[in-house]
Amino acid sequence: MTRPIVLLDLDDTLLDFHKAEHIAIAKTFVHFGIAPEEPLIRRYSEINAEQWKRLERGEISREQVLVGRFALLFDELGLDCSSREAKRTYENFLSQGHYFVPGAEELLETLRGKYRLFICSNGTAVVQEGRLKSAGIGPYFEEIFISEEIGFNKPSAEFFERCFDRIPDFCRERTIMIGDSLTSDILGGINAGIKTCWFNPQGRPGRGDIVPDYELGKLEQVPGLLEKLFC
Repeated sequence: MTRPIVLLDLDDTLLDFHKAEHIAIAKTFVHFGIAPEEPLIRRYSEINAEQWKRLERGEISREQVLVGRFALLFDELGLDCSSREAKRTYENFLSQGHYFVPGAEELLETLRGKYRLFICSNGTAVVQEGRLKSAGIGPYFEEIFISEEIGFNKPSAEFFERCFDRIPDFCRERTIMIGDSLTSDILGGINAGIKTCWFNPQGRPGRGDIVPDYELGKLEQVPGLLEKLFC
């Protein structure tokens, strides 16, 4: 019997995206001569999250997310700035460096050799590749699946089926998706017919229409869950 397959989200599951985003958008604002004040950074994050949710629902394209979030913000501020230049500048800053979620490094070391590990990310390829290289965690994974390269986004079943096609000896019954997003990771795992685990360190309320098989508040709890499921 092959080792169980663990699909891991990247942003805010292994790497702290919110911290990286905060630093990158502040640098982007400075580049455009905009004071990087906290209310403005929060407003960008709100717009960004709204646009990614629209992508998950299939309402807009990835390019519309990446450029449109800046166009919407600049329009609100009444600024005549290039949203495409902002996209390029922000992605450059975001792809530099990394910040681990607490327990992420220890988790990967614990799971190494016991499970087949894969990353499933909706992030932009150039950004994720830069952050993964900085973090040095690529060797832990058999393969890294990024939606921009796969051609479909989480939570679509097509994204996961494309990933499964590239996993030798794939077994749906011995696979689990672990991630922090109900609408991306958990709904995607449900759509793909695999086990799901919601990583919820902030204790956010759940949703009645998207119910994970399991919920954990700390990455340190993951090995115990996997042993229980797959021993």
